[in-house]
Amino acid sequence: MENKNSENKKKNSRREFLQKLGLVGMSAFVGQSILSSCNNDKATVTGKKIKVLNQNHQLVEVDASSVTPIAIDETTDYLQKQGREGLEGKKFALVVDLSKCKNARKCMDTCQSVHQLRPEQHHLNVLLMKDNEHTASYYMPKHCQHCDNPPCVKVCPVEATFKRKDGIVLIDNERCIGCRFCIAACPYSARSFNWYEPKDAELYADVPYDIEKNVPQRKGTVTKCTFSADCLREGKLPYCVSACPNSVYYFGNIYEDSVTNGTSGETVVLSKLLAENAGYRLMEDLGTAPSVYYLPPKDRTLIPVDESSKS
Repeated sequence: MENKNSENKKKNSRREFLQKLGLVGMSAFVGQSILSSCNNDKATVTGKKIKVLNQNHQLVEVDASSVTPIAIDETTDYLQKQGREGLEGKKFALVVDLSKCKNARKCMDTCQSVHQLRPEQHHLNVLLMKDNEHTASYYMPKHCQHCDNPPCVKVCPVEATFKRKDGIVLIDNERCIGCRFCIAACPYSARSFNWYEPKDAELYADVPYDIEKNVPQRKGTVTKCTFSADCLREGKLPYCVSACPNSVYYFGNIYEDSVTNGTSGETVVLSKLLAENAGYRLMEDLGTAPSVYYLPPKDRTLIPVDESSKS
């Protein structure tokens, strides 16, 4: 009888935890509500510092006496469930205007810093392209294409990579067994493998795993662009879109037929933008149906002569 009561209390406690988590939001809970549960009157400053994640997804140091630990597995369970469901009424698309890319690489830098990537790892890479020997070069940012018909999902033996109802393709590194079948299946070379310990692994040791951000990263698993699913849940634009200083990226909801420019903040009709600028998708003949569109590099005078000559 005692064991049964104990089990019921545990279930009720878990239910209350999830209800509270749904009210305050994922990021606010991990950062703020841990601290708010402290009894400051009885706390004694120890001088020992520990790191916690605040509502802005930043690691901050606080005194150990000011923190009451929570069950990491419960937080992770919630983040896992939420991350696999996706957002209702959304089908996301990214538009890349190749005529505006100047290789500032701010998008790359921001993406690497947010997703705990080592210097040689990329969720997004800006490539120097040249169609043939008679044409000028241009820069092309390349993400995961978040395909409607993703071959990577079909080959995963443990459902570690999956497609959500909002079109985003994610990886669950809690399930990933490191077989790398998805890397072999991806025609866009959009995935990479964590051969080594992730950058700043010790700083993220006690951070609950967020499937939408794919952080903390884990050695022996696959990683890739997430379309900044954690930002989208908060109604924000992806990290790369907001970081670009040259108006290269547009992002939005296909169902609403609208996309917003990350630099100017201008919202335009998606179908009109693509039709008027001859928008296209990569390797459409494969039938993967990517969610990333490109506008042609109409102005190729942005490429330095010395870089163009190397291609």
